[in-house]
Amino acid sequence: MGVRHAVVAGGGIGGLTAAVALSRRGWRVTVCERASALTGTGAGIVLAPNALRALESIGLGPAVSAGEPLAGVLGLRTPDGAWLSRTGATASRYGLPARAVHRGFLIDTLAAALPPGALRLGVSVDGVDGVDEAAEGAVVVRTSAGELRADAVVAADGLRSALRGQLFPRHPGPRYAGETGWRAVLSGAGLPALPAAETWGRGERFGIIPLADGRVYVYATAVTGPGTRPADHRAELIRRFGAWHDPIPALLERLDRREPDPVTVLHHDFHELAVPLPRFHSGRVALLGDAAHAMTPNLGQGGCQAVEDAVVLAHLLAGDTGVPAALAAYTAARHGRTTRISRLSRRMGGLARLSHPLAVSVRDVAVRVTPSVVTTRGLDTLLGWQPPPGPAPAGPAPAPGPARAPRRSAGSEEEQQR
Repeated sequence: MGVRHAVVAGGGIGGLTAAVALSRRGWRVTVCERASALTGTGAGIVLAPNALRALESIGLGPAVSAGEPLAGVLGLRTPDGAWLSRTGATASRYGLPARAVHRGFLIDTLAAALPPGALRLGVSVDGVDGVDEAAEGAVVVRTSAGELRADAVVAADGLRSALRGQLFPRHPGPRYAGETGWRAVLSGAGLPALPAAETWGRGERFGIIPLADGRVYVYATAVTGPGTRPADHRAELIRRFGAWHDPIPALLERLDRREPDPVTVLHHDFHELAVPLPRFHSGRVALLGDAAHAMTPNLGQGGCQAVEDAVVLAHLLAGDTGVPAALAAYTAARHGRTTRISRLSRRMGGLARLSHPLAVSVRDVAVRVTPSVVTTRGLDTLLGWQPPPGPAPAGPAPAPGPARAPRRSAGSEEEQQR
């Protein structure tokens, strides 16, 4: 048997992880990314222990471990600064400390681990021919640069996946999740050490995440109608959150667009695949990440689950079974877990969106009186996930380095909740 070829549609976190994992399992890979450059769109991402463990399993542990780890798991506060809950560090329970990095750093790290020539920028995947007959042989992938033959296709083309639409044309697709969000990465210069925390108000939230490179990732959410666009995002955020506890007002003051270092504020409505797909594969095509199970960002697991998908998929495709059987096993391994996490994230978002004063008071009391041991145990199914066993994959790891600031981009809807 010759070297098998996989075409990956999408150069985001999930697609690049899948390409690296497959290449280190002996596959030839081609990544088709419709953008003309990998700009590291987005802001920060928390690599929870489950995602770090997955990256370690494909030899990328050292490459993503530069800088300081997060001191612990997110705590919850009220707008006046009172703590509703605080949890301990993740390292002692899960063996690895969570790390918060800029998405640009993670994208750059994954891209550097690809084989030379694997990445094709400015090339979109328009469809796959032969899906119904895929059990008999390779399929033909139609791209904007011509046709490619592939033994397997990885659809990692985001929230509004064209390949998902081809495979499941009757699926209702993404649904507005009831909130809009803002994200930015700020300089940490002159600031004291900040705890990772999220503050819940009445239908509004504000999050603070120190990044491994010394910068600070901030995000905010509010209940608005879909398509609502403030004329001035900085003014809108100050209006909503300027009277909340320290250091939120000081951080908002850093949302300044003036040179020499203007801050980009990303703003997106949240969407999700509220109706689960019946499966994550068809013939020789597998869907992963947002294309398979786009979820709300309330648990910070969208990107982490894409990384898990990629590692599991590569592990199964490296086995002795045929590609269609391996992809059926992939659905069996991933569908139930991601569906449960998506539902849990949706429920968490429902609590955070409460706005009636009485409902907010009851919620806050319930969170405050819940023992921390109960909260921690509830995270075990999320953070305690283990990658599939197997030999260490071949291939060199990219050299670890400092998390540098990526080229700025206005952002895309696919990147809103990874």
